[in-house]
Amino acid sequence: MEIKVEKVNKDIELPKYQHFGEDAGLDLHAAEELTIKSGEYKLIKTGLKIAVPRGYAAFVYPRSGLALKKGVTVLNADGVIDSGYRGEVGVILINHGTEDFNVNFNDRIAQLIIQQVNTIEWNEVESLSESQRGEGGFGHTGIKKN
Repeated sequence: MEIKVEKVNKDIELPKYQHFGEDAGLDLHAAEELTIKSGEYKLIKTGLKIAVPRGYAAFVYPRSGLALKKGVTVLNADGVIDSGYRGEVGVILINHGTEDFNVNFNDRIAQLIIQQVNTIEWNEVESLSESQRGEGGFGHTGIKKN
């Protein structure tokens, strides 16, 4: 699939797979330098605008290494970039770690995954059909009744 991309910052790296053909996510890079203090969150610019085709959306996911090693993750995971959006892609990172986290220019800060999405139309009905699960939710299948 080809995605049109515009560099807002000409020095930023384009998102890329670390293992082409094996990875689901392309690494997004920071287009600025800043510090995120412990317990703080900030919007980090990527220096890119993308044109996601109709019928698709781009999703911003955390990098597992940052989460495990630094306690830094994407605040609104999964961030959604709709096909009609043409502004600069930004990533909201939150620092759950105990130390300040420095973001350097071109650091890998998140992953971008392009996925096909369905457009739905609601069909309002008086009631839904029965199912084996019924209305049970929020972990009810793991609770034993006395």
